[in-house]
Amino acid sequence: MESFAVIRADDTSKLKTALADLERHGDLTFVDTPKELNPDFADRILLDVMQLREDELRWECKAAAIVPLHDSAGAAIDVLKKIHPPAHIIIVSSRYALFNELLGRVDALPTLEGYRKPSTSHEDL
Repeated sequence: MESFAVIRADDTSKLKTALADLERHGDLTFVDTPKELNPDFADRILLDVMQLREDELRWECKAAAIVPLHDSAGAAIDVLKKIHPPAHIIIVSSRYALFNELLGRVDALPTLEGYRKPSTSHEDL
């Protein structure tokens, strides 16, 4: 595992679409299934990674998930610049102290209900 993708969204529909976009259009490889993440914790991750104060948070997310990636943080960030998913995605690499905290927590989180790996067949599109 090289990095984590933390997804912050307005609702679960946008959350699941963003995850599918990472796999289908971004060709990112998930190490495991996406896990549910407390939206407040996702906001805290954003503040930590971006080195922002709480009053600088533009909006609080309503739904959040985390997924470990086989891909490097640099590759994942390059993908985000190209696909524009319908949610805010933060890539967390081992460069951040928070990475080890996430590494210790992710296995204990519940699997995101209702998420299915997107089909790779063009017939399903």
